[in-house]
Parts: sequence; C-alpha cells; structure tokens
Amino acid sequence: MAELAELEDPKMRAVNERHGDGHGVNLSKLRALAKRLKTQQELARRLWETGDTAARLLALLICRPKAFEPDELDVMVREARTPKVHDWLVNYVVKKSPHAEELRLAWFADPDPAVASAGWALTADRVAKKPGGLDLAGLLDVIEAEMKDAPDRLQWAMNTCLAQIGIEHAELRARAIDIGERLEVLKDYPTSPGCTSPFAPVWITEMTRRAGQESDRG
Repeated sequence: MAELAELEDPKMRAVNERHGDGHGVNLSKLRALAKRLKTQQELARRLWETGDTAARLLALLICRPKAFEPDELDVMVREARTPKVHDWLVNYVVKKSPHAEELRLAWFADPDPAVASAGWALTADRVAKKPGGLDLAGLLDVIEAEMKDAPDRLQWAMNTCLAQIGIEHAELRARAIDIGERLEVLKDYPTSPGCTSPFAPVWITEMTRRAGQESDRG
C-alpha cells in the first residue's frame, strides 16, 4: 500500500475520477509492480479487502483466477463499483475461471445492472468463442427490447454482445446491423483516429471486412 501511495499522481487521479475510477496510479507502473510481485493469491485477497481501487487493480494482476470459488467471485463483482476494477475482474479473472459459465447464467438477468453487465460480457465472450447452446436469436430479442434504455455499463456489454453476434454469425448479421441502426446506441461515441467505432453497425462491418481481407490473403 505504501508503494502504491508513492505511485499516486494527483493529475492522473483527476482524469480517472472523471471516468468514475478513483485512483491516480499509472497503469504501466502498476503492471510493472505486479510483474515484480508475480502471482501471490493471499496477498491479492488482502489487497482486494482494502477496498482501494489501485490495490484492487493490483490484486487482479497478481491473483490466481482459478483459485477463487464462485461465491467469492460473486461477492467481488458486487463490490467492484468502479469501471476499471469491474472490467479487469471480468476479463482477467472471471473469464479464466472454471466457474465462468455458472456465473454467466447467475448474473445474466441480475437486477443490479453492474452485475448483469458482467453476465452480458461473459455471454459476448461465449458468442465469439463457444456459441454452441446459446439462443442467439433470443439474445437479439432481448437486446432489441432492452439495450436502448439500459444503464451505461450494461448497455455497453449488451452492445458488445450485439456486435459479436453480427461479426461471428453471418446468418444473423443483417438483423444485428438493423437493430444497431434503429437503436443508435453509441452512434456518436467519440472514437480516436485508427480505432474502430463501438457503434455496432460500423463495428460489425469493419471487422467482417478485415476478416474477408484475411481470408483473401489466405
């Protein structure tokens, strides 16, 4: 904790707090600290228990994802109230857990939108990597009905799922693009030069174009 305090930068904290993340530690320096510490599950648990955002981010970098029980991960996702901690917890830990599918099903329709967003993020991952058994048309029905008015974090995860369905499943691509065009979610999201817009119709079109180029070269 003392080392993390030394890494604190007030200007970086001000920038991060505007995005809902309460920490002022440069993430490259945080990763370098994690690399030095290597995997330490018990230290990770103790860092998480501090409730400090930078400490929790460090914990997620040095933990052993497969060592957590599902009830532990459920508590953690409900405690992860800042976007960066939530994002790293889902992507770096839960997706690597043997309990990922169990938690996806438990979280998918949770009344807490932050928890539900974790369920949708896991669903988007399955759409891309292991879609067997998923009702993709049914997912599009839910997205069509609920994404427009969903809270920001949940909306983002649903939009990612929409894009992945359109990118990975040609038979549903036209419908996915149509839903995106009608709902206009993230249509005006600021996108840096060289980056792909998160607006689903643009995202789907660009990724399928790249995939086509790759197959042509192959």
